[in-house]
Amino acid sequence: MNDERRIETLARELESAFRNRADLYRLLFEELAAELGEAKAETILAAAIQKRGREVAAAAFAAFGPNDARAIGEAFLAISPDGGRMYPTEVERQAQSIGFRVQRCPLKDAWTDAGVSDDRLAVLCRIAGAFDRGLFEATGVRFENTTWTPAHGSGCCHIRLTDRDAENR
Repeated sequence: MNDERRIETLARELESAFRNRADLYRLLFEELAAELGEAKAETILAAAIQKRGREVAAAAFAAFGPNDARAIGEAFLAISPDGGRMYPTEVERQAQSIGFRVQRCPLKDAWTDAGVSDDRLAVLCRIAGAFDRGLFEATGVRFENTTWTPAHGSGCCHIRLTDRDAENR
């Protein structure tokens, strides 16, 4: 297999792995919701996923502090899967902050392809967004995340990281 075909194959496999993660989130949520109710299921899954985000942050962002929002954001973009193609993002950079408008998410795509309703899709996006909350809040920067809702339109989540000591958000 030549390098180009190998890269294409790996990109497809990576996309498939992320979609599999989405399916696991969906199925775990459905099982927990049936046993405990939707609110409790969301709380439990979001807590576990947020913890995983904190674990990743400890390794990925250990060299950064609470006033390194832009540097953390740039580091995040640098390690985005498949060179950023999996999560295409519009980026807004300012001196003490960085914002991301995610245009596409393989998790959201998998849930949509599975026929998930808009209301359930919003719940699953909130649950998945807990990873980002854990990831970025662990660094000490100010973190804002607007996950997808039916009123949101196309695209996916919007994230803003701001230096903790910045005057204005």
